[in-house]
Amino acid sequence: MLIKNGFVFTEAQKFLPLSIRTDNDIITELIREESGIQQTEEKEPVIDAAGCYVIPGLTDIHFHGCDGYDFCDNSLESCKAIASFCLKNGVTSICPATMTMPAETLDGICETAASFFSIQSGRQTEKQEDRSYADLIGIHMEGPFISRAKKGAQNEAHILPPDSALIERWLNLSNGLVKLVSLAPELPGALSCIESCKNKTAFSVAHTEADYAAAKAAMDAGALHVTHLYNAMPPFHHRDSGVIGAASDTKNCYVELICDGLHISAPVVRATFRLFEGRVILISDSMRAAGKPDGTYTLGGQEVTVKKNKATLSDGTIAGSVTPLFQCMLTAVSMGIPLETAVAAATVNPCRSIGMDHLYGSISPGKKAHFLLLDRETLQIKRIIKGAVG
Repeated sequence: MLIKNGFVFTEAQKFLPLSIRTDNDIITELIREESGIQQTEEKEPVIDAAGCYVIPGLTDIHFHGCDGYDFCDNSLESCKAIASFCLKNGVTSICPATMTMPAETLDGICETAASFFSIQSGRQTEKQEDRSYADLIGIHMEGPFISRAKKGAQNEAHILPPDSALIERWLNLSNGLVKLVSLAPELPGALSCIESCKNKTAFSVAHTEADYAAAKAAMDAGALHVTHLYNAMPPFHHRDSGVIGAASDTKNCYVELICDGLHISAPVVRATFRLFEGRVILISDSMRAAGKPDGTYTLGGQEVTVKKNKATLSDGTIAGSVTPLFQCMLTAVSMGIPLETAVAAATVNPCRSIGMDHLYGSISPGKKAHFLLLDRETLQIKRIIKGAVG
């Protein structure tokens, strides 16, 4: 396949007039337009991207569900529905999040995810069906190792202390799909848990009361990620800057940001991108109501009311979002974030943080042929390309 006449988002995070050649689902070559393009065979499919930006397919590493389904429904049907909705909305690779649930329930979720991954990776002849779903590239265990005081929309009844044996169990049951584990670093056993498993999965500071010292100790131990920055953690105080200050001082620590227009104000979004230059990860944190009308839904077994794009528990606690990642990216741009910076935050940054950037997140030879063609005037999606074009 050849994609020509577009402005391509490069590894240098700039838009350049390039053509892209692929072989099935892998990028093989980037060609400068002025060098001339010769088709390798008569029947090579050609896509004209004139008037378009060509960016990598987005990667969402923190969301719970969409289109009426939740990853914790623990069914192949839910996995397929979620992966289908994501792809239709420009997200070509996913690392959905669990909730704080009984350990045995999380066992089953890991096993079901492994089954879905096996179906995707083992499919040889059903290529058209494969292009109907975003690639499952990981699982984000958001809980149960969290602070009761900062549980947010998580179910307090199932909170557990950090346990490396449980993480090992979930890694085994998921066939290594657990790519990110969120935990509160102030909990007993948190640091030893990070040190024990950091070479097998990434760790994220989350749902925490940690002060600067506790958060920095966790980051020094290997927790190089922060779950939904500002939410479910102490504020950025001038005498103890807490998790936010510790992450700022840890130069290889990535931070998630829910840019749905509700969770974080525009001035704070702009300040965050300045403070964490090159380290912001846009996430949707969407729940099953994303893509559905206002009404009553569930998240982690708790009832959630959705009204005018806002999801809340009965006590008013915000319960995730209902905004898909692509719209979060456009919201960041509307708040003054440069397009190149916002695209990187929704593509290569999340993939780097969970160790999947060797295959996903940027347009480079050897990586997956996942692309979005965006109208250069409106930034709306004109075409989604995942793999070969038949």
